[in-house]
Amino acid sequence: MTNACACGLPAAYNACCGRYHSGELYLRAPTPEALMRSRYTAFVRKLRPYLLATWHVSTRPPRLDFEAGMVWLGLTVERTATSDADHGIVAFTARSKLRGQLLQLHETSRFVREAELWYYVDGDIA
Repeated sequence: MTNACACGLPAAYNACCGRYHSGELYLRAPTPEALMRSRYTAFVRKLRPYLLATWHVSTRPPRLDFEAGMVWLGLTVERTATSDADHGIVAFTARSKLRGQLLQLHETSRFVREAELWYYVDGDIA
């Protein structure tokens, strides 16, 4: 598929995560999983403003830098859960390559919904 979305779902970028990165649905991922996938894709595309805008203000860094030479290779969502309508978690593995070394990030991320928008709060790295 040309212009496939980096998040791993079988859809084109504009019909998948791209719709949350700009346009009418900007920042409006409907679930913690959709937000997590859109954030992964934003890392792949180096969309700093989107990543900062979807990071909860209580834990958002003052700036976000990208690792030079990082190549993102894929995403696997392992588990999702919600404790109530406004709190959720997503466990995932993100694969990457940096300076010839294959890397895997295993994280269980926490999300919160405020004013109808989901935000990434933080995560536990395994």
